[in-house]
Amino acid sequence: MDVITAIVLGIAQGLTEFLPVSSSGHLVLLQKIFGINAPGLFFETMLHVGTLLAVFVVLWKDIWEILKKIIQPLTGFIIIATIPAVIVALAFNDLIESAFESGQFLGICFLITSALLVTAEQLAKRAANKKNGENMNWIDAVIIGVFQAIAIAPGISRSGATISGALSLKLDRDFAARFSFLMSIPAILGALVLQVKDLAKSGGAAAGESIGALSVAAGTVTAAIVGFFAVKLMLKIIREKSLYGFAIYTAAIGVLVLIDQFVTRIIF
Repeated sequence: MDVITAIVLGIAQGLTEFLPVSSSGHLVLLQKIFGINAPGLFFETMLHVGTLLAVFVVLWKDIWEILKKIIQPLTGFIIIATIPAVIVALAFNDLIESAFESGQFLGICFLITSALLVTAEQLAKRAANKKNGENMNWIDAVIIGVFQAIAIAPGISRSGATISGALSLKLDRDFAARFSFLMSIPAILGALVLQVKDLAKSGGAAAGESIGALSVAAGTVTAAIVGFFAVKLMLKIIREKSLYGFAIYTAAIGVLVLIDQFVTRIIF
């Protein structure tokens, strides 16, 4: 993979990680379009590191409040919400890797993202009383965590799924978005932990060398910069707009991918 391609993928990651359109799905799609035979999860994880930096910069006040008082309900909720994804990642690691490489269910997963967003908006509109972080409970955290676990599949947006889960549980829009972004921290760190085994086997050389250290660095930095603006944009959108536009977009992408997978076969 050359540096230009890595930057393009970094832009895609930075934009789509926090917008509810599935960063992993777009990365798989772009890799198919460019014909990149990269070690899927490693490069994708490094791009997630870039977006993790963006979260730290934008939400540093929220993170600092947690660090000042680790033992508090919000910390517990984030941990609880992370557990389902950890279980799924450990139990189905090979299957997940295969899904990233083949993109077999990509079209269907994009459509699932669209359905989640539409359903969440409908349920949120019908909710008479909204809950904030102080009214959240551990059951809410478990349910949102299940939504995140489902989103491990490429094409199902992690932010879209977790925000949809939170809105469906009557949590207010601003807290739903912030909680989703805070949940991304252990999720991304967990993905890095899954790479340690492969890094150890190669003596630290890592699968990343097959696409070039410079390309990995360029993609990661690009994802961080673009991700910073994407987080700020998403916080504004979730407060003031609806998710229907993203639902239409992911539905359109899903249909196009399915047409290509079963009819035209240009990319897949």
